[in-house]
Amino acid sequence: MSGPRPVRAARGTDLSTLGWQQEAALRMLQNNLDPEVAEHPDKLVVYGGTGKAARDWRSYDAMVRTLQTLKQDETMLVQSGRPVGVMQTHEWAPRVLLANSNLVGDWANWEEFRRLENLGLTMYGQMTAGSWIYIGTQGILQGTYETFAAVAAKLHSIGKGGVNGTLAGTITLTAGLGGMGGAQPLAVTMNDGVAICIDVDPRAIDRRIEHRYLDVKADNLRHALQLAVEARDARKPLSIGLLGNAADLLPQMLAEGAPIDIVTDQTSAHDPLAYLPVGVDFDDMADYAAKDPAGFTTRARESMATHVEAMVGFMDAGAEVFDYGNSIRGEAQLAGYERAFAFPGFVPAYIRPLFCEGKGPFRWAALSGEASDIHKTDKAMLELFPEADSPQNASLHRWIKMAGERVHFQGLPARICWLGYGERDKAGERFNEMVADGTLAAPLVIGRDHLDCGSVASPYRETEAMLDGSDAIADWPLLNAMVNVASGASWVSIHHGGGVGMGRSIHAGQVTVADGTKLAGEKIRRVLTNDPGMGVIRHVDAGYDIAETVADERDVRIPMREGDQA
Repeated sequence: MSGPRPVRAARGTDLSTLGWQQEAALRMLQNNLDPEVAEHPDKLVVYGGTGKAARDWRSYDAMVRTLQTLKQDETMLVQSGRPVGVMQTHEWAPRVLLANSNLVGDWANWEEFRRLENLGLTMYGQMTAGSWIYIGTQGILQGTYETFAAVAAKLHSIGKGGVNGTLAGTITLTAGLGGMGGAQPLAVTMNDGVAICIDVDPRAIDRRIEHRYLDVKADNLRHALQLAVEARDARKPLSIGLLGNAADLLPQMLAEGAPIDIVTDQTSAHDPLAYLPVGVDFDDMADYAAKDPAGFTTRARESMATHVEAMVGFMDAGAEVFDYGNSIRGEAQLAGYERAFAFPGFVPAYIRPLFCEGKGPFRWAALSGEASDIHKTDKAMLELFPEADSPQNASLHRWIKMAGERVHFQGLPARICWLGYGERDKAGERFNEMVADGTLAAPLVIGRDHLDCGSVASPYRETEAMLDGSDAIADWPLLNAMVNVASGASWVSIHHGGGVGMGRSIHAGQVTVADGTKLAGEKIRRVLTNDPGMGVIRHVDAGYDIAETVADERDVRIPMREGDQA
């Protein structure tokens, strides 16, 4: 009988499928559920509290079995974590197409989703959980690093906080050390800052220390503040784990005048059933949520309102405060807190100029299982993009070198960095050449987060405060998915709700396999040009000057602008 069991992706060059495209999908599905990677692998949950790789174990087994027999001209269709069909297509078509958690507009809410989920009809795919390209906490680390680097630059520009454009001499206060939030402490210390990171789960704190994302665990709040102030004054990077509920601790710290410079949050606030209400013991959380989801949701939202009110209080006191895309502002507003949106989301505050250039998360995993393959690709990246060529390349070099020294691999060895339009295809083709000439022991999987420049509609996050007011237009991620299918991606996904919750986003993902063949090289060139190209045209359409300049300089064809110039 199908049921929970340890899952780990195969390594090496022996295939259990009919080709590397299928083998890559199988290994990445299994890698998502590796105990080193997944939050609750026995429940098929990869990250975010409820983000799953498969609907149930029977569906998982069916996907494995199907991938092992899938032909080079066939495509497996996956509906919310369950394989529902195999169609004859062609060798340029994706081997897998996935659609997760998608509901018709009037039904797109948590209550209806949970009713359908309880009937066994759907699952929550988050972003990279249900699209099989999660690579552990590193997957969000580099974007978090970029965000805090942008925060440091802003503070430096206004004469506050950081030293020499870093976070040196500052204290960041945040919460959440799960699959997404666990990147925060290392991202802050990579930017030379001090971080106090709160979590209700002692296992999350211990896991982050074990994986070297978090430095130390404080005995209590007083101890945490003592450690933070000492490190701040010594200009010494340090991350401190603090056990407790942020909705309790933030108001207390605000009232006591704690010397906090930056405040954000990465609790699983997108799903009220994954946020611990004040007054509820962590050990009782799961039972309470299961027995009384409506009552739990009400109490969780009330606690989020308290949490957000404290964040606003820190902002009023002069701290740099931002939402990091978990919908905590929206949940606090539902609880009646009127100033919930007093502080901005991280994308409009820091990241949008990068999106205008087609920049975003570019990640790859070594199917060989050999760390040396990642080290070789790191070297290739540094050679492809010389440090002296631009400030962006200098930042890339700093990241790659630090990641090589400080990032603990989870599951299959992997790397991530941010690359833009005209760069991703260059890197992908180089990787394919390295597979072809034997430099790498086995093929690479090349993918990205769904949090990208042109692949998502999310008015509380990636598309918040668009220049033309098009925050909620969801045509863009659908076009992104379709162009990636047409360009030859190995698998493509369309999800609903990831990161911010049901009813709040539509987003798309793509993965392309560098197997060393000429065909793979042709696919990579198209996919890794067209995919970030969607980010450029999305922001041109919204009226961003930076995007228009990039389109002109790099020959991105925009029909409406051709008409204007005629």
